[in-house]
Amino acid sequence: MKLTESSLANPAAVAVVVALAALFGLLALLDLPVQLFPDIDRPQASVTTLWRAASPQEMEAEIVEPIETVLEGIPGLEQMEANVNTGFSAINLTFSVGTDMDASLVEILARLNRLQPLPRDATPPQVALGSDDANQSLTYFFVQKLPGTPGDINDYRRLIEDRVVPRITSVEGVAGVDINGAGGEELSIEVDLDLAAAYGIPLPQVAEVAARATDVSGGSFDAGRRQVILRFAGRYEPEALGELILAWRDGRPVRLGDIATVSVKRPEQVFFAYQNGNPAIGLRIRRESGANVLATLGEVKRVVAEVRGQELAPRGLDIVQSFDASLFINRAIGLLSGSLFAGVALAVGCLWWFLRDARATLLIATAIPISLLATFIVLQLTGRSLNVISLAGLAFAVGMVMDAAVVVAENIVRLREAGLGAAKAAIEGTRQVAGALLASTLTTVAVFVPVIFMRDVEGQLFSDLALTISIAVGISLLVALTVLPAAAGRLLRPGAAAADPGYSWLAAWTLRATDGRRRQWAWVLGGVLVPVLASALLLPRVDYLPPVKRAAVDVWFNFPPGMGPAAVDREIAPRLLERMRPFMEGERGPQLSNWYLNLWPNGGTLGARVVDESRIGELEKIIRDEVVAGLPDTRAFVAEGNLFGGFGGSSRAIAIHLQHGDGEALNAAAEQGRRLLAEKFPGANVQAWPNADGAAEELRVLPDDRRLAEAGWRRPELGTVVRVLGEGAWLGEHFDGERRLPIVLRAGPAAGL
Repeated sequence: MKLTESSLANPAAVAVVVALAALFGLLALLDLPVQLFPDIDRPQASVTTLWRAASPQEMEAEIVEPIETVLEGIPGLEQMEANVNTGFSAINLTFSVGTDMDASLVEILARLNRLQPLPRDATPPQVALGSDDANQSLTYFFVQKLPGTPGDINDYRRLIEDRVVPRITSVEGVAGVDINGAGGEELSIEVDLDLAAAYGIPLPQVAEVAARATDVSGGSFDAGRRQVILRFAGRYEPEALGELILAWRDGRPVRLGDIATVSVKRPEQVFFAYQNGNPAIGLRIRRESGANVLATLGEVKRVVAEVRGQELAPRGLDIVQSFDASLFINRAIGLLSGSLFAGVALAVGCLWWFLRDARATLLIATAIPISLLATFIVLQLTGRSLNVISLAGLAFAVGMVMDAAVVVAENIVRLREAGLGAAKAAIEGTRQVAGALLASTLTTVAVFVPVIFMRDVEGQLFSDLALTISIAVGISLLVALTVLPAAAGRLLRPGAAAADPGYSWLAAWTLRATDGRRRQWAWVLGGVLVPVLASALLLPRVDYLPPVKRAAVDVWFNFPPGMGPAAVDREIAPRLLERMRPFMEGERGPQLSNWYLNLWPNGGTLGARVVDESRIGELEKIIRDEVVAGLPDTRAFVAEGNLFGGFGGSSRAIAIHLQHGDGEALNAAAEQGRRLLAEKFPGANVQAWPNADGAAEELRVLPDDRRLAEAGWRRPELGTVVRVLGEGAWLGEHFDGERRLPIVLRAGPAAGL
């Protein structure tokens, strides 16, 4: 073969190529991103919209239906699903595999530009590509208010937004930081209804006058040789807004401050968070695609430690990590790396045992590091990462990369023993087996190559495995045809292997056992039927992915129907905090390393991690039987967390989608189905989303147009009154030079329906 002959003629060049491959392979290994799983790119997009205080019915009619109408018919769109809640809607778009998502994003934005104007206080639709899975979350932190620190945890939200989040976001590899908890501040106008009635000031008039207090641009005009900009500064500063004149009574002005209190404050809290028993605000840190998870996590921890000492500790606050992916990454990579090195040692040991020649063993074993280091180069060039899947592929390839080298070396030694010279034996020995080795390598690669081109979740998850094995086996063939023959003349010696009487006995027994046509057919049939029968009898349970636990207990709550978040925090949260306190403080076992509690309207979640991971099962039983037991009208689902939970589902989870035009009938059917499934499968986590029995009671105001006309009112004005009496009517925005504050008119605390 010309390739082999060129290698023999230029051994120095072969040595240089091997050295460069080893060098660049090491550099690639050090530069490869390290993460737990490969990046999973789902052809999905989402369109989210916020509209404060809007009911689900309003969100559906005014927001979701118009957006769905303009998005229908996008090329490649397979499914469009909308989730609607109070003041929030999310439309999830799923595209066919192979869709160009950049082009789809342009198409989505172009269609949204054709959307009719949404309500004034609704946010513009926000479009995001991809899905919000756990693999995109780098880590979670909670900023805690320590015991003895004055004020409420939400009083420090501005500090977190201005001092903590920018420091973390600036870390290379961090895509963003999401803050959970209360919303931003607002300019609140709280009307005393009794005083407004006493002065005869209707609420629609207050809303109309307050909303008109804004700046107006008049353009520009020429003043001689100069051009002057004309602008009306009609906006009040928050502290002066109370001086706004609403009406005149008995020759005296009635000002806004006479019937209302104007202040900058936070809205009523609907999200509550606790960590380790302390009030907290959660921070979800998202990673950039392709970021080195371990390096990014290390830098984030360093920055968080600085922020803790400089900004939070002096104010009686602390920041504690809740979920640390580096623990699982280091553990998984350490386990696979240990298996990889153990596999190399066992493969080399077995090779020496059969060859009994240290030089031959060393020469053949060089195929392992050369093949693996070259594989790292290809992984970096193709934009892959070092994860449990790619490392598993390398571990599988360790024994396979020596096959070609063993065959070539044995054939060269055989020819040397037959009397051929070193160079002639190397060329002829390689030529004789090259065709068979090429066929063997191609058949091995052909098994894995189709996985590389699979575009769905399965292909993206396991393509790293197929790629590493295919590359390593292919490079091992190249090593066997070039590097080994070039070195064989100097390292391989004829007759070096010592005779082993055991081999002779085994060969003699094999000949006796296969003597005759009947015995040969018996061995052939036995070699086929026995493995088939054993496979049928020992076939393991089929599953999508193995259940890999993450040493944490997760709890999901469905709280009593219609129970407000403040009531849940006031009545249920203290029980959970008290029941978890002994485990956190070490009064009872198992000792917790940390735990958290998140509460939101109609639901919540609790997560706990133990110091001694071997006792996670004990903690799960305690939380199920003691911590969440006995909560009034509350359903709690307890399970140990699964690391593979974000990769497209499991055989342990079945989704049933119900559709109907009648919402009430649909809720009734969903609740009945949930109860039947819970009875049929005791202990199963059966949930309905949205919670079929979680709808709050509705106090519906029906207008009487005749009475409204007699009073000189119109329907929109009555709608304004309803909003004021509820969560407040949005009047506009106030810009203070740094931030925009929504202006909200609401009834004072003394008001009640």
